[in-house]
Amino acid sequence: MFALADCNNFYASCERVFRPDLVGRPVVVLSNNDGCIIARSNEAKALGIGMGQPFYQVRPLIERGQVAVFSANFALYGDMSRRVMATLRALVPGIEVYSIDEAFFDLRGVDGPFDELGRSIGRTIRRNTGIPVSIGIAPTKTLAKIASKLAKQYPRLEGCCYMHRAEDIDKVLGCFPLRDVWGIGRRYGRMFDRMGLVTARQFVELPQEWVRARMGITGLRTWNELRGVECISFEQMPQRKQQITVSRSFPREIYTLEELERIVAEFASMCAEKLRAEHSVCREVQCYLLTNRHREEQPQRCVTGLSLIPDPTDSSLELVRQARIALRQIFQPGYGYKKAGVLLAQITPASELQGSLFTPAEHEKHARLMKVLDAVNKSCGKGRLVVAAQGTEPFRMNREHLSPRYTTDWRELLVVKATK
Repeated sequence: MFALADCNNFYASCERVFRPDLVGRPVVVLSNNDGCIIARSNEAKALGIGMGQPFYQVRPLIERGQVAVFSANFALYGDMSRRVMATLRALVPGIEVYSIDEAFFDLRGVDGPFDELGRSIGRTIRRNTGIPVSIGIAPTKTLAKIASKLAKQYPRLEGCCYMHRAEDIDKVLGCFPLRDVWGIGRRYGRMFDRMGLVTARQFVELPQEWVRARMGITGLRTWNELRGVECISFEQMPQRKQQITVSRSFPREIYTLEELERIVAEFASMCAEKLRAEHSVCREVQCYLLTNRHREEQPQRCVTGLSLIPDPTDSSLELVRQARIALRQIFQPGYGYKKAGVLLAQITPASELQGSLFTPAEHEKHARLMKVLDAVNKSCGKGRLVVAAQGTEPFRMNREHLSPRYTTDWRELLVVKATK
């Protein structure tokens, strides 16, 4: 049996842990620069607030005090996720972290009853972290995903849906939306819409040969998983990243190369830090720029620059230099750029890196320097030591509704005041 633990309305739930007065009230969380809504509590969903809806459209509700709004506090959410996963890891033999708010765990060899075990795990996570969790248990990962959604929808399940009997699975697939099945996606969803297929059972009833011909091995894997045949294995070790990217939208349009170079340098440095955390190196750096597509009266542009590195590296100095080279390839004056990003590709493990007679002499010097840079920033605070090209002022987003970093910054710890 496989199980999936899925945190309910995770970003909103993280804010509520430290603001219990918001329990039962509508809560929304905004994207970078407070642009649009990326998370909603159930109460906010009931008001008709949509995922991805622009913030300005819900301002009247907020001004009337009907909705609590928060800027995205990723430092808080990331730490709360680690706490949830640490609690789960202590309760089961092994977990596979799927996303910031989801993790699979393997129940093979574990004694039942599984429904009570799932509820016990959910209660323990809620007690230890304050985060509500829905747990789905089923013979395959794809069915466990569906079961976790049912656990969210039906309070009578008390946070856990154990879906294992063939007749129960068939009944669920008969009414479960096909577009919501893990692995279907938008492209296949549109294809099935044209065919008039709307439920997961209709998909399962398709001939195996048809699925393989139209959807390939990936679609066939989903088809088998829905039929109870395990095709997606359990991986305790996280998969090494194939790409690393950092991108941001700007509060205003940027027109100068000098300002963009500083921002791109900061993004490249952040990518390099993530790359070293993965114990990896890369040989390709991409930089991309986008104008504001919502301002149709202005000239539009969307371009990507590429810089290849002869000797794979994880050095912030080298990656910043390459990102700036890629930026200069694509920058053109006269455009107001609203978003930029840096992407690292062709990533390989650092342990597999082989030197050569042509390896730059400063390679070892950079490696020692990066160890010092990471150690200083870890002990003294993120961003204390930076590459000069980043400048002294870090890139700042519009985050007017940002909550404190209650669990990751000593200066923002929650203060409890005694009352008489």
